[in-house]
Amino acid sequence: MFTGIISSTGIVAGSENKNGDLVLLISVPDTNFDGLEIGDSISVSGVCLTATVLEDHQFTADVSMETLACTTLGMLKTGDAVNLEMALKAGDALGGHLVSGHVDDRGVLVSRVCDARSERYQFKVSKHLSRYIASKGSVCVDGVSLTVNDVNHQHFAVNLIPHTLENTTLGKLRSGDWVNIEVDILARYVERMVSVDKVLP
Repeated sequence: MFTGIISSTGIVAGSENKNGDLVLLISVPDTNFDGLEIGDSISVSGVCLTATVLEDHQFTADVSMETLACTTLGMLKTGDAVNLEMALKAGDALGGHLVSGHVDDRGVLVSRVCDARSERYQFKVSKHLSRYIASKGSVCVDGVSLTVNDVNHQHFAVNLIPHTLENTTLGKLRSGDWVNIEVDILARYVERMVSVDKVLP
């Protein structure tokens, strides 16, 4: 589990296709991840991956075909920045919201406009995914925990404060860029319970 509070950004140092899967090499320039060990979970732009190799402030992670199909990781190029967060430990502060790192789908940035000192971003998601996003609820975009301002059909808007713009990859997004979207985990379970109640006698 994660919180959606980004610890640092890393850089894609390389990637390799292996029988349809992808192996990513991520460079971490600072010391925020000195405690990372082989087998640990780490969020890479919102996607929960497992560190398989560690050396010289870099880690390697495998990306399955399923993950490639519903995230932006297959679009990454060498030199691209990614948001990073270590897995939540018992007793850690929950500053954002509970994030599983299991991305639901990709979304696309429609627009960004200045809103006082922050910026207002509008994203578009699939019709299926939009029903899980609620005004004043939580959503995870590229691993960043954000509060939804409003929802209009397949579009939702969030405000990004200067700290988020400066310390995550979201500040570099342009209209038309794809992002990883994870809806609030509670919404998934509520729908599941409702659907089961409808079919059970």
